[in-house]
Amino acid sequence: MVLDAFSRAVVSADASTSVLSSADISSLKGFLAEGNKRLDAVSAIASNASCIVSDAIAGMICENQGLIQAGGNCYPNRRMAACLRDGEILLRYITYALLSGDASVLDDRALNGLKETYAALGVPTTSTVRAVQIMKASSLAHINDTNTEANGGKRFRRMGSAKGDCSALTAEAASYFDRVISALS
Repeated sequence: MVLDAFSRAVVSADASTSVLSSADISSLKGFLAEGNKRLDAVSAIASNASCIVSDAIAGMICENQGLIQAGGNCYPNRRMAACLRDGEILLRYITYALLSGDASVLDDRALNGLKETYAALGVPTTSTVRAVQIMKASSLAHINDTNTEANGGKRFRRMGSAKGDCSALTAEAASYFDRVISALS
């Protein structure tokens, strides 16, 4: 069951047959106060998703050229397309988790049985983990708006994320990527 911060608080209070505590209400107020930052973070990732994923897959392949050689897991083109598709799916569910502030959607819809499926298909999880690590680094740079024109080149576009301390949101996003890495390891 996918729960957002509000549903989680209500279900918890209902299970203990009590009303929402002042701590629950304070937590929800904090969630709302950080709402624009959360939306900006999700927007930064979603609007750059195809670049984030393709760069991560390209980086993974640069580190392991055997993946695109005959017999490699990204050869022929249909396997490369499947790799890109899977990267986009994982990134999409990470953004869903970040938006809701809850990892259950990521666990239930993307990670449940993923390692076993990849093992059955012969997909090397070490390469997949490396691609997720690269996606994590890129996504966190977009959330923090630390990408620069020097690194981005002619296509550089500053996202203009909400100003202020994004360290808690960055740590939360990082935890979702780490959750994927852990599920595959």
